[in-house]
Amino acid sequence: MSKLKIAIQKSGRLSEKSLELLKECGIKLSNGDRKLKTEAKNFPIEVLFLRDDDIPQYVEQGVADIGILGENEVWEKQKDVLTVEKLGFANCKLSLAIPRDEKYTGLTYFNNKKIATSYPKILQKFFDEKNIKVEIEEIGGSVEIATGIGLADAIFDIVSTGSTLVMNGLKEAEVIFKSEAVLISNKNLNDEKQQILDKLLFRIKAVRNSAENKYILLNAPNSSIAQISAILPGMKSPTVLPLAEEGWSSIHSVVKEDQFWDIIDQLQALGAQGILVIPIEKMVL
Repeated sequence: MSKLKIAIQKSGRLSEKSLELLKECGIKLSNGDRKLKTEAKNFPIEVLFLRDDDIPQYVEQGVADIGILGENEVWEKQKDVLTVEKLGFANCKLSLAIPRDEKYTGLTYFNNKKIATSYPKILQKFFDEKNIKVEIEEIGGSVEIATGIGLADAIFDIVSTGSTLVMNGLKEAEVIFKSEAVLISNKNLNDEKQQILDKLLFRIKAVRNSAENKYILLNAPNSSIAQISAILPGMKSPTVLPLAEEGWSSIHSVVKEDQFWDIIDQLQALGAQGILVIPIEKMVL
């Protein structure tokens, strides 16, 4: 039987999150520490540990069938691959930053400026679309130091907390793109490998759905069941079970985690009591 070859970053937080995702999908990997590849014990998949900026090329060439990496690397490398799923982790911003003492006046500030970056293709495309002429200085690392040593007037780089910018006397001027981890695929998978990918995607979506939703249980007067059901539609409709106390029921449903605090006041106003919110391990829609 064929194995699906998946490329992930060989070290760093993205690597850890990718391996964690595979584990949550029930995929058990052999001990692969410090190895370039490892195989799953219970799923037809082989993991290749690579530099993240090499992954788009290897997936395009078929060395790996699929890969997990940041969207920013997909955009920059411009390889002929498919983005098949956004994964919801490794979120970051790609931003333009300027010296802290500079007055920012909008994107025209960058006209005829020299900008240092590790993402020259993304940046050039952006400014070409804005009809703004810039000079791009491509560097491989330590982009934040470029203005301090006189190499450039500004930088374009990944920004997470912004603390590195502050340490280097910079300030964020403009957020250009927002990126997250994605699953990419070779465009010419054979039927057998496509079936394995479909099974993996099914598991990934179940894991992601469970992370974004919570199971909610509450007690409510029967007179409020219809109104509460409208607030908590769940996957199809809430489960309503009668309590021993006459006139009351237990309502079970699913709620998106980011919506819970917006509706808690409504639930309480309708007489809901004993509200429990419980994590969901897997959620298949």
